[in-house]
Amino acid sequence: MDTRQAVDKLAALAQETRLRIFRLLVETGDEGLNATAIAEALDLPPATFSFHVAHLARAGLVQARQESRFIFYSASYDAMDDLIAYLAQNCCQGKPCLPKTAAVNSKEKRRRLVKTAN
Repeated sequence: MDTRQAVDKLAALAQETRLRIFRLLVETGDEGLNATAIAEALDLPPATFSFHVAHLARAGLVQARQESRFIFYSASYDAMDDLIAYLAQNCCQGKPCLPKTAAVNSKEKRRRLVKTAN
């Protein structure tokens, strides 16, 4: 991941509604949720939801798939993992990592944590 990609992803998450959508999708897992369920869970008007989820999709943080007449959204765990790795790359200047950073300092550990949380 390069700096521009990291900035795009961080900018997408630097807004309350988008962060709430993304966190809900992270908690939901690979199956995701349909657009109506997300908007209702977060008490968002459909147009507001569409605007914000489109921003997350452009940043590569969410994926959409259509099933029948419904659109389901899910978090892109690979994009989240890449962003976390980018932020933690070369952290702690060779010293032991902070406890929370050490807990997520590898792709395998982060994926295990995400699966355990679901």
